[in-house]
Amino acid sequence: MEVGLQGSETTTPGRKFQSAVTGSARKVKDNAADWHNLILKWDRMNDEGSTMANKIVNLGFNKSSQKEMQVMMADQDTSASSNSENAFENSRELEEECDKLLSVVDKMTRIVSKMEKLVSSEKGIIDLETFQYGTGGRQTPLFQTWPTSQFDVSSKLYEAYKQELTLKQAILQELAHTTNPDLSMVYLSCWLYQPYTDDRAKLLLEGLLLETGHRPI
Repeated sequence: MEVGLQGSETTTPGRKFQSAVTGSARKVKDNAADWHNLILKWDRMNDEGSTMANKIVNLGFNKSSQKEMQVMMADQDTSASSNSENAFENSRELEEECDKLLSVVDKMTRIVSKMEKLVSSEKGIIDLETFQYGTGGRQTPLFQTWPTSQFDVSSKLYEAYKQELTLKQAILQELAHTTNPDLSMVYLSCWLYQPYTDDRAKLLLEGLLLETGHRPI
């Protein structure tokens, strides 16, 4: 579900509302909005991928059942021929769904790449502020209470989604080849519930949005 940010009619904060924010604060606020939108895109990709992963598992089970049927009916020419056609159609559908899931993972890879750039941007801001104000930081916070160094939460978010991407890449490689139903269910559950982007990651994002004024206090 998409949740609008403060001062915006859509999910992206309107830039016209940020004209009073300049310098490091402006960049940090823009980055926070980018984090919000990238995670929304990620969640949409996760939902799409979950649907495809379920189809792959079901098609994989059908393929396994059809192979067993072919062995049992190998000496019955008509039935074997019909079953062979069904197996070919099932394999074609399985390949198509695997290609779709690969496309989803590729999009997720690009999202994580953009997240990495945000981390680099935040690090540059922190380094600049340290150079200007020393290790103690500025006396007045950029926004409400956080010292500039605390905006390093971006690196924690990035690491969480980077680990989640690695997991999804592993699931993509194994899902269509798994014949164990229990293991398939584990893969599907891991894809859907995303163990690395848990409540801690959500709290980090919400804290960032609250601090930068994108969420009302």
